[in-house]
Amino acid sequence: MSEFIGSKPDEWEGEPRPLFLAPMSGVTDLPFRLLAKQCGADVTITEFTNSTALSREAAVSWRKMESHETEIPFIPQIFGGDSNDMATAAEMLAPNADIIDLNFGCPAPKVTKICAGAALMGEPDNLVSMVEGIVERVDIPVTAKMRLGTGSSEHNAVEICKRLEKVGAQRLCVHGRTLRQRYSGEADWNYIKKVVDSVNVPVIANGDVVDAKSAAECLNTTHAAGLMIGRGAIGRPSMFGEMKVGLGWEKEENLPWVKANKEKWFELDEIGKSFATRKWCWDKYIQLSKQTTGIQGKWMQRHAVAFSKGLPGAKKVRSLMHLQPTPEDFAQSISEFLIGELFVE
Repeated sequence: MSEFIGSKPDEWEGEPRPLFLAPMSGVTDLPFRLLAKQCGADVTITEFTNSTALSREAAVSWRKMESHETEIPFIPQIFGGDSNDMATAAEMLAPNADIIDLNFGCPAPKVTKICAGAALMGEPDNLVSMVEGIVERVDIPVTAKMRLGTGSSEHNAVEICKRLEKVGAQRLCVHGRTLRQRYSGEADWNYIKKVVDSVNVPVIANGDVVDAKSAAECLNTTHAAGLMIGRGAIGRPSMFGEMKVGLGWEKEENLPWVKANKEKWFELDEIGKSFATRKWCWDKYIQLSKQTTGIQGKWMQRHAVAFSKGLPGAKKVRSLMHLQPTPEDFAQSISEFLIGELFVE
């Protein structure tokens, strides 16, 4: 078993288990993944990327596969409907990766229309054969993320996971919804528990984990080997550290944004703490961007909207996008906005 995966744990009794940042298109660029790690995420995964484009050496797709020496383990995630392209892309990525992750969970129509992502759960033989072919082609661990099923018939994640374990998948992640549900309704943690009980490899639970309370409830229900957080981390990568504090795995005073504001932190109200936290995260994101990919205008704009969402005056952010002459000026203007009422007595 890989040092980056470990063995399946026993029932959860409150001890720390790894928190994963889910791969999300247009969100989990390299600087954001590195930021999430500094905020408390234990494992990050690249944006899910089309294996056919990678196998054809498309520059835009390979840009998503960039990593940094501090991103350990480095886990690229790929999707596709062609088994040969999936295996070829995995083989091309393997020399620089620690783990290859396969996406059988994405419900987006542009993915499912090519019978990729969650659509492959409707073709379990093809899905299992695809994974088996990739395992045979690479010498690093292969993991997979999926949903409960397509929603057009009985859930089949248990059956698929059993088969994937037999062909060599070393870790599995299950989102507690079907393809048909997409992101509606509630995640079915009880079914994830059935998956956990059915295999001997670690299973990561995904879906509706948004804070320490829901994290504890999910682990108590599923006894999963870890938790994957997706939408809840958009604009709030700090939630990883906050979750660990709430679970008793970390002390609040050790969080980096608390350290940065240690003289005033415990005097701030909740809005003030939100501004302080997001300012620290934003400034760190820009710093990490400069150190790695350079400031990317489209990435920065998407994150600026997400980082400011829900804060008083957040509508100003959209106008700021169009008023600044350079990306650097825009970055600085968002940082100044996020000062907010932080130091107002």
